[in-house]
Amino acid sequence: MQHCLPEQLALAALREPLPDDDALHLAACDRCRGEVTSLRRAVDAVAVPELAEPGPAVEPPPSVWAAIAAATGTTVAPDSLTPEPVGAQVLPFRSRRRGLVLVAAAAVAGAVLGAGVTAVLRGGDATESVTAVALDPLNDEQASGRAEVVVREDGSRALQVDLEAPALDGEYYELWLIEPQVVDMVPLGVLRPGTQTFELPAGLDLGEYPVVDVSVEPIDGDPTHSGVSVARGQLDS
Repeated sequence: MQHCLPEQLALAALREPLPDDDALHLAACDRCRGEVTSLRRAVDAVAVPELAEPGPAVEPPPSVWAAIAAATGTTVAPDSLTPEPVGAQVLPFRSRRRGLVLVAAAAVAGAVLGAGVTAVLRGGDATESVTAVALDPLNDEQASGRAEVVVREDGSRALQVDLEAPALDGEYYELWLIEPQVVDMVPLGVLRPGTQTFELPAGLDLGEYPVVDVSVEPIDGDPTHSGVSVARGQLDS
C-alpha cells in the first residue's frame, strides 16, 4: 500500500485540499489519519497568538537530524542516531514520542508561521444534540465549562466546548477524550477560553472514550498528555 507522502500529510494537517487519490487513501488509512491528527496539534498550537510569537533561534537536538536522515535517505545524521517509530492516533497516558512526528510537526508549524496562516476549526450546522456534560474543576483549579456532542446533517459529529479559564503564560490548554481507566486517550486539539467546536474522528466510540479532559500542556513538542488536568467530565454512554 502506497501511503500519503509527508508533504501531502502536511497539507492535510493545514486543512488544504488533496489530490483525489490521496484524499481517498487518507479517508481509508488509519495510519495516515493518525499522522495528520498529530500534525494538526502543531497547527492548532501555533494558531494561538501567544504561542506564535517569534523567539530566539534554538539549535535543534540530534534526534531531529536523525529523523530527517531516516526520512530522506541522506547521511546528515550519524548512524547511531535512530528515530523511534511513529505512534498511532490513540496515545498512551504520559508516554513520550519523538522522531518523525516531531520533525513533521515542526515543518507544519514553520509553514503556518511563514505563510501567516491561522488555522480554524471547521464549523457546521448541528442538527441534534446527543449528550452534554459539565466540565468540573480538578484540584481547586480555576477552569470549568461544558461540552456537548452534536450530530450534523451529513452524519458527522462534533464536540462543542465552552471553557472558562484564566489565560496561560508559556503553556496552553488541550482537549482530550479518555477511557475510564485513564490509560489511552484521543487528542482533539488546542483549546482556548471561550467557545470552540472540535471534529470527532469517524468511528470513534464515545462509550470507550467518554471522559472529556482539559489539560495544561508545556510548549515542548511532545504530543502526549502532560499529566496535568484542570477540568474534566464524563459523557453519558
